[in-house]
Amino acid sequence: METSLHRQLKQIYADQGARVEAPLDNYRIDVICDGELIEIQHGSLSAIRRKVDNLLKSHRVLVVKPIIQRKRLVKQEAKGGQVVDRRLSPKRGSVIDLFDELIYFIQVFPHRNLTIEVPLVDVEEWRYPGHGRRRRRRKQDHQIEDQKLLKLHRIHRFSTAADLLQLVPMKLPNPFHTGHLAEKMNVPRWMAQRITYCLRHMGALKEVGKKGNARLYHRNGATS
Repeated sequence: METSLHRQLKQIYADQGARVEAPLDNYRIDVICDGELIEIQHGSLSAIRRKVDNLLKSHRVLVVKPIIQRKRLVKQEAKGGQVVDRRLSPKRGSVIDLFDELIYFIQVFPHRNLTIEVPLVDVEEWRYPGHGRRRRRRKQDHQIEDQKLLKLHRIHRFSTAADLLQLVPMKLPNPFHTGHLAEKMNVPRWMAQRITYCLRHMGALKEVGKKGNARLYHRNGATS
């Protein structure tokens, strides 16, 4: 089921004269505007990887991947029922979270016909108690009824691997390993490994050796 967040983002990206939910090449496109196909994907990028790959053969494509910066949780007693609690989630999202998705999208991005935009958004998430198979693994299982856009912050735009490389701090040892990157970016080591994996496969980083068990990298084109 389409969320309010998805509908609201479609309205933002649909300029005057744009076609919304338009059929094209056996697909349905969220927005077609000035010859550009706009796909808004709040879920995993892997779910649209094949679709985007096929469309890129003859079209310009803009993939909009919103990342939730802040989330207000609205708990209901039942689906469509009375609200029993409202609170802010302690979790905060950032543009760096994009690498969690790009790891499944490196076969598609970068491409001369593809641009990725990342709107940082605040949302309100409406929940009600769930009774699914995940209940045994969670003390308080829930299902999401809807997500609504509260605020649109900055939109990050990426067309090349070099654009993504701008997210990596300049003040790193040369060469550097993922421990250096994790410290400078204040992220877990596993996230730094994910970032370097994506950037290396996109050609933005080059592996230049090892120090102990740690792989060493520098920016592609940099001198060691």
